[in-house]
Amino acid sequence: MSEQVERIKTLIIGSGPAGYTAAIYASRADLKPVLYTGMEPGGQLTTTTEVDNFPGYPEGVDGPTMMMQLQQQAERFGTDVRIGMVTAVKLSDEVGGIHKITVDDSTQLEAETVIISTGASAKYLNLPSEQRLRGGGVSACAVCDGFFYKGQEVAIVGAGDTAAEEASYLANICTKVTMLVRKDYMRASKAMQHRVNSLDNIEIRYNTEVEEVLGEQVVEGVRVVNNETGKKEDIPVTGLFIAIGHKPNTDVFKGQLDMDETGYIITQPKSTKTNKPGVFASGDAQDKIYRQAVTAAGTGCMAALDAERYLAAVESKELQASE
Repeated sequence: MSEQVERIKTLIIGSGPAGYTAAIYASRADLKPVLYTGMEPGGQLTTTTEVDNFPGYPEGVDGPTMMMQLQQQAERFGTDVRIGMVTAVKLSDEVGGIHKITVDDSTQLEAETVIISTGASAKYLNLPSEQRLRGGGVSACAVCDGFFYKGQEVAIVGAGDTAAEEASYLANICTKVTMLVRKDYMRASKAMQHRVNSLDNIEIRYNTEVEEVLGEQVVEGVRVVNNETGKKEDIPVTGLFIAIGHKPNTDVFKGQLDMDETGYIITQPKSTKTNKPGVFASGDAQDKIYRQAVTAAGTGCMAALDAERYLAAVESKELQASE
């Protein structure tokens, strides 16, 4: 006799601020959500030492503590939090259709609604010294962590609009910002390049790559190499910001959900609705502009409300059909 497949009213995939906020709202709406944490429970914030810009924490909070508190709040309202990673999906095209989900290549589930909160992963240089000092001066978000380096000298790696924007942000609070650009030109728009070049405390070094991040417990400098001359130099900095892009964690949905060229899920304007009925996307999986914990939480709330309204509309039609 075949084992019965579990049916879930609202399945939440991902456990960052978006996923847990969606879980809180979905639980309170009696949608009986089941949340799968993914391969990085708590999301990107678990690699952040201090979160100072999330409302409600006047003294700040470290990322892992904040994620643990969000999980506890979601569980208090009845969310079923499970460890596991969604490895395959078959999303229905029908309104009221059932979405089929595979977890860890083995567990089969059926869901009436799906909220995707899988986030995005920052791209790093993959240097051992860089990975060791993540949270100790190496960051992928200047807006999140730049405040901690106020009045100090920092470096930023990247040549696109994001790097230029973050360098400009850092220049307002740091004494000096050194931009490390791998090629002999910047990819940023002319307007962003002009902004960077107009700031006296930004130095741009072209044909320059990071060979090693210096420091034992915290960043004390970067060893760079000129990829044309081979000349090496140590630059004393207390913070190193990596701005070479993000990769949304959406590969499992490719071919079924509409995405942009880099893999961010496309949602309807002022909504979390995707092109599949009953499937909603929130957080960094669909937001490549803001990428903040508070905006992710906001879209998590929106996704739960959208799911609640969708289920109510489906149920109403089913009731009408049966009368």
